[in-house]
Amino acid sequence: MRELRIATVHLSLVRPPRRWTRLAQDARRVVAAAFLAVACFVGLAAFAPEASAQGVELPTIAAKRQDGGVVLDFAANLTLSRAVEDALRRGVPVYFVAEATIKKPRWYWRDERVARVSRSWRLSYQPLTSAWRVSLGAFSQSYPSLEEALTTVTRIAHWRIADSDVNATDKYYVDFQFYLDSSQLPPPMRLDLNAQSEWKLGVERTLPVD
Repeated sequence: MRELRIATVHLSLVRPPRRWTRLAQDARRVVAAAFLAVACFVGLAAFAPEASAQGVELPTIAAKRQDGGVVLDFAANLTLSRAVEDALRRGVPVYFVAEATIKKPRWYWRDERVARVSRSWRLSYQPLTSAWRVSLGAFSQSYPSLEEALTTVTRIAHWRIADSDVNATDKYYVDFQFYLDSSQLPPPMRLDLNAQSEWKLGVERTLPVD
């Protein structure tokens, strides 16, 4: 008959050495510190001042048929970057452009372009009178504040973007763009603007014609 032997296991083999315990504790502290740093960063970003933001939002836009053509309404929210506003206050005019292209879908070929129109606003500042001036073609008007001038630049009601060639039963859509046109700036300013994000202000939208 075989003898039963009970193996004796030394406690040092079961309990991890103290140095491994200390390493695990140190690792937990590092992870906790990293999570705390990320939380602080996110919190600071959430409470950053909104004035530092820049860009264009397009909360309202619609295209509909009217009197055999198509009219477009849009209202944009425009926040200028510090660089753009500084240039304006130094007397550099800035141009904003709205472009609308009406297209007709075709399954057998690329979509047909029915009409394409654009508008360009010239926004400038007059230091002598502390007035902001907006020009659209031959029409121009002065405003006491930049906010009022931007409201004129960023809103159009009943803009007729097509007069004909719009069938009452066919389907159409509009490719719309609103952007700051840096190509119309003085030549010395255009040299390095491609690498400056503060001058890249614009928004695009595709919408059906109702």
